[in-house]
Amino acid sequence: MIREQAGLLRPGTAPAGNDGTVRRASPKLAEKVASDIEREIIAAGWPVGTIVGSEKDLLDKHGVSRAVLREAIRLLEHRMIAIMRRGPGGGLIVTAPDSEVVTDSVALFLAYRRASLPTIFEARKALELVAVEMTARRINETKIGELRNLMRREEDPVGYPHSGRHWHIVIAEMTGNPALALFVTSLVRLTDEVVTQSRANRHRPGNPVEVHHAHSHITEAIIAGDIGLARHRTLRHLQGIEAFISDGRPQDTPWPRLTSPEGRLAGA
Repeated sequence: MIREQAGLLRPGTAPAGNDGTVRRASPKLAEKVASDIEREIIAAGWPVGTIVGSEKDLLDKHGVSRAVLREAIRLLEHRMIAIMRRGPGGGLIVTAPDSEVVTDSVALFLAYRRASLPTIFEARKALELVAVEMTARRINETKIGELRNLMRREEDPVGYPHSGRHWHIVIAEMTGNPALALFVTSLVRLTDEVVTQSRANRHRPGNPVEVHHAHSHITEAIIAGDIGLARHRTLRHLQGIEAFISDGRPQDTPWPRLTSPEGRLAGA
């Protein structure tokens, strides 16, 4: 069995030509094929688990070399759009993006751009004030029950500080706006990394009772549909978090690094 048939060629390469040279896949052509398949998946409603086609089907459809197609598939797999399953009944299968990897990628990009703490909280205030307003406007009995359960779980200090961060993400998710939830989650994760990486804050993790108190008061305003009060209390709460972190973060603290191989935020 030749190396190509065994699937041992590196992505982006093709079999050697008659002159013994290796023909490489065109990055631009591979990108175009990947984009075409991506648009096809989006237009179909992103049907997770559906087979887009076998390698032969895709080669025939797009009229490219095997090297180009495999480079395109590598791009799709990297973007968590689809994966190639070899063997009988296999093919290019539509997958669901990993939400944690996506949100951590956004947080990682912001860390790379060295977004300052005031910048992060400027964005958090803008987004989370909108989130509490939207959730208050769209509150119903199901969401009220979920919020009550969330508050009961948060009373247990064992889950702190994860439970405290989780509250902000749940409120954003309750808006029903996936874009808003994505960016709030990313900013919350980056904020958590700033706290974790800070040597000073590592020994002063905050008061879970005070955090729960703040969340409870905001939650009650949301349940009551009092948008003005919910926004006011949320702003005060975020200002308090920012002040707490700023007070305990030395000026020479290195910028946070998101280093977890699982895609989760990791402390130093």
